Amino acid sequence: MKRNLVTIPLSVLLVSSFALAACGDKETPASTSAASSSVAATTTTAPKPTDNTPTAITIMAPLNTAQTPPDTIIKELEKLTNTKLTYQFFPADTYEEKLNTTFATGALPQATYLKNQATFIQMKSAIRDGQFWEIGPLLKDFPNLSKLKSTTNDNTKVDGKLYSLYRGVDIARQGLIYRKDWADKLGLKPPANLDELFAMAKAFTENDPDGNGKKDTIGLTDRNDLIYGAFKTVAAWQGTPNNWGTKDGKLAPEFMFPQYVATMDYFKKMRDGGYINKDFAATSKTDQQKLFTSGTAGMYIGAMTDVSTLNKDLVKNVPTAVVDVHSMVAGPDGKFAAWALPGYANVVLFPKSANKTEADLRKVLAYFDKMMTPEVANMANWGIKDVNYSVADNKAKKLDEEKWTREVKPFTDAAIGDEDTSGRFLGIPTIPAQGKADELKIANLKFAVQDPVAALDSKTNLEKGVQLQAVIVDATNKYIYGTLDKAGFDKAVEDWKSRGGSKIIEEYNALKK
Repeated sequence: MKRNLVTIPLSVLLVSSFALAACGDKETPASTSAASSSVAATTTTAPKPTDNTPTAITIMAPLNTAQTPPDTIIKELEKLTNTKLTYQFFPADTYEEKLNTTFATGALPQATYLKNQATFIQMKSAIRDGQFWEIGPLLKDFPNLSKLKSTTNDNTKVDGKLYSLYRGVDIARQGLIYRKDWADKLGLKPPANLDELFAMAKAFTENDPDGNGKKDTIGLTDRNDLIYGAFKTVAAWQGTPNNWGTKDGKLAPEFMFPQYVATMDYFKKMRDGGYINKDFAATSKTDQQKLFTSGTAGMYIGAMTDVSTLNKDLVKNVPTAVVDVHSMVAGPDGKFAAWALPGYANVVLFPKSANKTEADLRKVLAYFDKMMTPEVANMANWGIKDVNYSVADNKAKKLDEEKWTREVKPFTDAAIGDEDTSGRFLGIPTIPAQGKADELKIANLKFAVQDPVAALDSKTNLEKGVQLQAVIVDATNKYIYGTLDKAGFDKAVEDWKSRGGSKIIEEYNALKK
């Protein structure tokens, strides 16, 4: 079978080239497995497998923690699901690169997680090429997988067919995590609008918020990601549509709206003033978070649900630090808006190269079906009762945030479904800011801006969209860095249109009718 490579952004390809040249074939996965010793056979005839034989399953997933977890949780999952599991974890910062090279060599495991919505879009051509199993018709045979939300399933279909299981996500979780102790010291309130947000970033940079008499702080920490970093959340506050919007009665991409340009101007002004890390376009998520947890930066814009993890690492370095969250930042028109995700943070696919028959596929799906039972879902999300968490009022509370992060979080990031579809416990906040984040992500729903093309597929976008988007990403970063002016950005948009963008616009508008 012909194997089409997954297309990834140029910056990732460049990193891949240098990494592969340096490492050759020596890379080994950060995998963890609860392997058991084999018992020597007493006869020359191997025993026939029974229905109780554990199913061996290998799973590849991104790792969002500093270290590969011990096999503590895996052993418990194996007992609950009658499986023999091998999880291959690779660092999230370079996961797309590893996914691409593993796919190219035909070595993907039975269950392969992608990284996020953008990576899923990149993989659609390979899905169309018949390299992954369609699972939609099989879900009716699995009582728990059948509970997955139809609207979210629709957003992950390719040509109307379902190939993936999703990891649910809070639809409107984006907001601001900030140093409340710094704000209190400087007499600042939570920013009600973009001007006040800018003023906070400036004050956190210039007014010695840590009180050490040195100019060694910055306002905002950001990274090389215009979607899951700060840019898209701020763009939504500016009034920019979510990926696509309606302009003159027709669908048009977000970067053709004046609010997108206003967002670029906003970040350019912030960078020119030194209120954001100047090398953000070359900063990884890990390094971005370190700027916050080290006590250097006072603001982090992204998923508010990250506040507990960020706080845990911050107070190690600054024991007196206090964090808070905020989301209602009004745009220039005085209105609120929240960037909405399509209901999933990640998906898992099932390669035909690793699952040779439908029977093989069904065994793997049976594992994920069990993962959506309350008992197993709680193990994957919370860990071992009275070791990683306790229960009060039918809610879970982490006993040790650091221990939970080390042992459980990698499996939580690979959970299937949602809180209400799996029946797992809701959580008791470990810090006040976490409870507030839980409230704000619900309050944000009232102002959620959906992507109007989330469930639509443009043929040209699937073929050229990733390469074309790289043109816009490059132009956006250069504009913010000051190496490209408005005329240069407009030229990049015209380049996008001439190389296939106009066809994408045409196709999306035809599908919308």
